[in-house]
Amino acid sequence: MNWLARLLGADRTIGQRTSGLPTSSNRASSFHLAWRWDGPPPDLVEVGATLTVVERPVVDRLSFWALQASFVEGPPPGRRHGAGHAGLQHHPGHPGGTAVNWGGYGTDGRELSGSTSSLRSALRNANTRDLDWEPGRPYRLSINQGDGGWAASVDGLVIRELRTGGDRLANILVWSEVFAACDDPSSTVRWSELSGITPTGEVVSPVAVETRYQAVADGGCSNTSSDPDGAGGILQSTNIARTTPPGTLLALR
Repeated sequence: MNWLARLLGADRTIGQRTSGLPTSSNRASSFHLAWRWDGPPPDLVEVGATLTVVERPVVDRLSFWALQASFVEGPPPGRRHGAGHAGLQHHPGHPGGTAVNWGGYGTDGRELSGSTSSLRSALRNANTRDLDWEPGRPYRLSINQGDGGWAASVDGLVIRELRTGGDRLANILVWSEVFAACDDPSSTVRWSELSGITPTGEVVSPVAVETRYQAVADGGCSNTSSDPDGAGGILQSTNIARTTPPGTLLALR
C-alpha cells in the first residue's frame, strides 16, 4: 500500500477502506436496504419499520439510521415530488447525544419545507429535533399522509410534516449513514417489521431487502455489513468484516 492509500485508509487496487474517515463529499459512509416485493411494488400511502439501536456509537460523530420513501403521483412510474427520510440520530449536538430527524429534498435538490415540530431542537434545526431514545429499545418509524403533506412519526409521536405533493410512496429503503471513521468502535442497529399500507387499508410487507453499500471509490468504508440475524431482522454494523456482498437479497419471511 502506497503512502497516499495509507493516508486515505484505503488500498485502491483491492477496493478497501477500513481506517480513517470516509472521503465522500459529506464525509459519511452509507449502506442501504432496498425493499423488494413479491411482484410489482404495491401502491402505498404509509410505510413503517422498527429500529433498534443494538450497539450505540461511542464516538462524538453523527450516525443516522432512517426509513426513506419517495413521494410520487399518477400512474407508475409517476411524477416525482422528492423524497424524505425519518429516523433516529446519535448526534453530539443534542441533549444526551440523541435526536430524531424528518427531512427531505425535492426533485430540484432543494431541502423541503415543512411544519414546525412540537419537539424542541437544541440546534434550532427544523429537521432535527431532541428525542431521548434508548439503546436496546425498539422504536417504530412511520411515514404517512398528513394534513398538508407527508408526516413522519416515531412510536406514534408526530415529528412534523413535509410540504410536498404526491399521492403515494415508492422506492422504500432503510439505511445507515455514519460519519465516524471506518476503524472507530463498531456499532450495530437492527431493522425489523417492515410494512406498508395500501390506499384500501391492506397491510403488506416486502419479502426481501437488497443490500447496497457506498463504494470505496465514492468514499465509503468497506468494513460495513448488513446481515440477517436469524430472527426476522436485519443487522447493520460498522467496523466488521463484510459477510454479505452488495446486491444480495435477504429474505424477510
